Amino acid sequence: MGTVPDTRLGKIEFYEAHTLSGGPWATNAAAIGVTAASVSALESLTKAARSAFNAAEAARQAAKAATQAYHDAVRAMHSNPGAGQDMIDTINNKARTTNSPGVYTLAQIPPPATPGTNPPPGTPLDFTVGLLQNGALELKWKCNNPSGTQGTVYEVKRRDGSGTGGAFGYVGSTGVKTFTDETVVSGTASVTYQVTAIRSTQRGNPGQFTVSFGVGGPGLTIASVTEGSGVMKMAA
Repeated sequence: MGTVPDTRLGKIEFYEAHTLSGGPWATNAAAIGVTAASVSALESLTKAARSAFNAAEAARQAAKAATQAYHDAVRAMHSNPGAGQDMIDTINNKARTTNSPGVYTLAQIPPPATPGTNPPPGTPLDFTVGLLQNGALELKWKCNNPSGTQGTVYEVKRRDGSGTGGAFGYVGSTGVKTFTDETVVSGTASVTYQVTAIRSTQRGNPGQFTVSFGVGGPGLTIASVTEGSGVMKMAA
């Protein structure tokens, strides 16, 4: 940091401390090689900067208050009892109970959308795996879920060994597209994971990939990560 602070307010405070009455530049002008007139001129500029800062702060506070008042007014217009949303609900109820679609035409609002069912979650893909210092595996993947859906959870299962036999055992679940598996037994040659996206009662198609291990450097390494498609991807 230089002699003068980098921030605008810091600069104002610096020059206030040095030029205003009682400050070192005002008191010792001749002794430090400047003139009293130049210090006085700088003092005036400093006071002007302080006044401009105070005005800007007042304007910011006024704008904040005005924005809040605007938001509150819109909220009241739409959400207050008997206001906009309640009125729309009343119109919808009138059209529904009297079986009169023309009510929507008269009110110039669209009828409520017919409830639909979202498609099931997507299939996890594009897996990468990293080996952590403690020997755990950090799994990552991508998953293209239907637009507008939320609450997808990923179920992770594992089968030890590269063969196709044997059942997958549950390892854990995660609400994000990454999972750390700390339960792989040392000396295992390979493991196969199955990751399934789940939303409520809907399950997507599982994504599957195999991690093969090797020995290099001080110990275990990841030799390859092979997805169900046979495409190999290493962790970034």
